[in-house]
Amino acid sequence: MLGGVGSDGIITLASSVKEVPGVGPRRAAALLELGIKTIGQLIQHLPMRHERLEAESRIEDVVAGANSSARGTVTATRVVRKGKQGRFEAVLVDDTGRLDLVWFNATYLHDKIKPGMRLLVQGKPTQFGPLLRMTNPSHEVLPELGDEPAARQERLRPVYPASAAINSRQIEEAVAAALPRVMPLLHDHLPEGFRKQRELPALADAYRSVHLPGSEAEITAGFRRLAYDELLMLQLALALKRSWTRRTSKAPMLRWTKAVDTHIRERFPFELTEAQDGVIKEIVADLQRDEPMNRLMQGDVGSGKTVVALYAMLMAAAGGQQAAIMAPTETLAEQHLRTIGAMMKGSGVRLELLTGSLTAAERAGIKKGLADGSAHLVVGTHALLSEGVQFKDLAVVVIDEQHKFGVHQRMALREKGAGGTTPHVLVMTATPIPRTVAMTVFGDLDVSVIDKLPPGRKKMITRVVGYEKTADVYGYVRQRIDGGEQAYVVAPAIDAKVDEELWEDAGELPDTEATKAPPLSLAETRDIPPAPPGSGGEKKLPRPVNVAEVLARLEAGELKGKRLGVVHGRMNAAARDAVMSAFRAGKIDVLVATTVIEVGVDVPNATVMVVEDSDRFGLATLHQLRGRVGRGGKGGLCVLLARDTTMRSSARLAVMAETSDGFKVAQRDVEVRGFGDVIGVRQSGMPQFKVVDLSRDMDLLGQARRDAHKWIEGSPMLEKPEEKLLRQRMLKQHGKWLGLADVG
Repeated sequence: MLGGVGSDGIITLASSVKEVPGVGPRRAAALLELGIKTIGQLIQHLPMRHERLEAESRIEDVVAGANSSARGTVTATRVVRKGKQGRFEAVLVDDTGRLDLVWFNATYLHDKIKPGMRLLVQGKPTQFGPLLRMTNPSHEVLPELGDEPAARQERLRPVYPASAAINSRQIEEAVAAALPRVMPLLHDHLPEGFRKQRELPALADAYRSVHLPGSEAEITAGFRRLAYDELLMLQLALALKRSWTRRTSKAPMLRWTKAVDTHIRERFPFELTEAQDGVIKEIVADLQRDEPMNRLMQGDVGSGKTVVALYAMLMAAAGGQQAAIMAPTETLAEQHLRTIGAMMKGSGVRLELLTGSLTAAERAGIKKGLADGSAHLVVGTHALLSEGVQFKDLAVVVIDEQHKFGVHQRMALREKGAGGTTPHVLVMTATPIPRTVAMTVFGDLDVSVIDKLPPGRKKMITRVVGYEKTADVYGYVRQRIDGGEQAYVVAPAIDAKVDEELWEDAGELPDTEATKAPPLSLAETRDIPPAPPGSGGEKKLPRPVNVAEVLARLEAGELKGKRLGVVHGRMNAAARDAVMSAFRAGKIDVLVATTVIEVGVDVPNATVMVVEDSDRFGLATLHQLRGRVGRGGKGGLCVLLARDTTMRSSARLAVMAETSDGFKVAQRDVEVRGFGDVIGVRQSGMPQFKVVDLSRDMDLLGQARRDAHKWIEGSPMLEKPEEKLLRQRMLKQHGKWLGLADVG
């Protein structure tokens, strides 16, 4: 967000950090490891928090129970050991008195703090007999008496993300040396009147307030301005792209009549819900315009999104045009083929499947049908994006589980339109997206929500269970199998060589009242007990279990004699499809799998799921997984086997037992893991927020969104002379990932 050069050419924001006084080659190399090469990047390396440094007192003026700061000379040190634990003690004196210091579990300080050293310490002392003792104080080694700095006054010290090679205080020194020199170069991209109306400080003042604050109010104001800038730049980019697309692209205007509606609905084996009809109404209105539809349809697992998407595709087919639906995996594509194929049976609509596992001859035949228009609907994977795939008249594009694709992949499919037209695009997801996220990442999309499940869906029960109850869990699974039902068992890895991409860091859940909801009744789970509450202490989890060892354990133990199958992402499509077909046909009792079954698997007789090492998964993934069971008329049970029973982990997983509402789960997942990981921002290429916290900055998000839309309405291309710097900074941050280069 920074730019500009010094008028003298002596130092600029693009200058190397080596130009900063006190930053030599060693510190410059350490800063480079943190991604800091230039002075501008150094200024943008923001503190993660601030600590209050108390004004120094003489030791005799230090008061028990009050945060205090004092300096003196170390006169004695010792290490006290007790079993495996130990503590380091030191005596600090000045000409007014004595202060005892103790650091627990820090015996290494014996080699760093020696008698005769001068120390500056800060902490909260307690009365220990006749003496004052300061426990685990922060400390700073001072130069010898005569060369040390003057007594410190009260101030707020920034604490920076640092490394073993360079600590926070060294970064603080570099920033303090650089900032005054470059303050005049921090040109503001927001007009003064605009800023004042929103009570935002100037850009230079915001950076000064964050790095060199005079008060906590200054810190708040500085971060607020920088957070607003992040949000405004994103919202401007999204609004500009949306405006440009609508003004420069033409889409085919699809015809809709009562007769078309009747013919389409005759293909559906059930009545649509009110929620589905509401979304269809919005889509139909879009498809009848010559502006390309750009709509996001979201709905919980099992809400009926595929039927709504098919309605849009059949509107294209009704007019003799083509439609395509792209899925992220062959499993999901094959599921769509079965679902859509069943409804198209006996019609004149030709449906094709295009995936990477087809033979060359099979692909050639499908490509020919798409090019000459004889193929009306196509279901596919990334294979649809291949250069050799051409459509005669592509009118509607549906992208399923859109967060699995990047923005550029969505754009590539858009470009398959014929005759200079741009197809209408409907992106859909079963990963519910909180409003905060939808407003940020998908600001260029209209949003439709299917907020109700079809009638007759039985309640999904989720239980969180400790590993000590594993035998009880699988005993219950065996009972359900003996009753003619089927089950899934999910593991986070394929084999002992853990693939990091196959399981997610669960993150931590802040302690809130919302996490303390009482557990659900156990009546429907046949008394499988919940996991015991943990001690609250954090611990490192062991290596996650994997499909291979779970399969071997179940075959030899808990489910011995039952028919077990395996499916995971490293299997080829033919092998995976053979296993899934056998499972659907009831020839496999239990399917052991990775998250490859997260979407696109529909086996009505599968009623139970056990997720091993559930601590390893994000909440949104767990919600998607449990959506695989209970899809028939028998209801479903999902058991989350938890290895980590700390309070934080138990509270996080309790959310799954607390609610079956995917939107509530998704909001909690965003709070835990950050919205970038949850909905695939990293996949899309969008830069991560450095300052914004959506749980805190909702008011800023709303303000930035309103401001951006109003700004682009008045200046669709940001081409006014006074907008030059704003446009430059916006394109630098978001031009590449949003594909704004062609906007001009």
